Amino acid sequence: MKNGRGKIPGFGLSLGLSLSYMSFLILIPISALIIYAAKISPSEYFKIILDERVIAAFKVSFFSAIAAALLNFVFGFIIAWILARHNFFGKKIVDACIDLPFAIPTAVAGISLATVFSLNGFMGKFLSLFNISLEYSKAGIVIALVFIGLPFVVRTVQPVIEELDSGVEEAAASLGANYFQIFFKIVFPSVLPALITGAAMAFARGLGEYGSVIFISSNMPYESEIVPLLIIKKLMQFDYAGASAIGATMLIIAFIMLLITNFLQNYMVKERSS
Repeated sequence: MKNGRGKIPGFGLSLGLSLSYMSFLILIPISALIIYAAKISPSEYFKIILDERVIAAFKVSFFSAIAAALLNFVFGFIIAWILARHNFFGKKIVDACIDLPFAIPTAVAGISLATVFSLNGFMGKFLSLFNISLEYSKAGIVIALVFIGLPFVVRTVQPVIEELDSGVEEAAASLGANYFQIFFKIVFPSVLPALITGAAMAFARGLGEYGSVIFISSNMPYESEIVPLLIIKKLMQFDYAGASAIGATMLIIAFIMLLITNFLQNYMVKERSS
């Protein structure tokens, strides 16, 4: 019920607590990073960012995060579809396992992946029969990012699939539409905005991932060194200016990607509703 001023009772207090919570946990740390990075002169900033080692690290992080997001885009949708539309033995266990990357520390995930895909591990031994080695490589980075990013896609898409009106699909089938026409004309357009959002969240998460990657990657400069690891090395060398410049650049890239994703999502929703 609304009060005489047209606001929900306790709105002011709730808004104040929400803004305070966001400020302490998000806005203040981000502002501190931006303020410190702003003290660096433009010439010094571009000198840091355009360094060959920094550019190489950005390429590794950026392309690995994109590859992992694309894989999660496809397989995350398939898993979400199976969980939402089908019943099978062990479904609850599979559904619970999806959230494991959220629950376990990323370092534990990295150690587990490195153990499984090492030459002595279960998957490592199998892949070695085909002369494939995923440990201490760029492919290992992608595997780690797929692991930590999959829940973002599944948990974003699964509720949307569950809420789809099956009556529309049945009506299309009664009018002669085949399975592929129903899927690509009705189902997929309805799920696509959520799917893009989940993939973008997985991309942003993978771009800044550290703990799960360093154990399965060789961490070699110019080859498999990721940006978060480079920032840590800068901090250990007391190069706060370099760490701040790289961190601010990562923040800007992630913000731009999420902004573009939100724009695309809103555009597709408007196009579909019009």
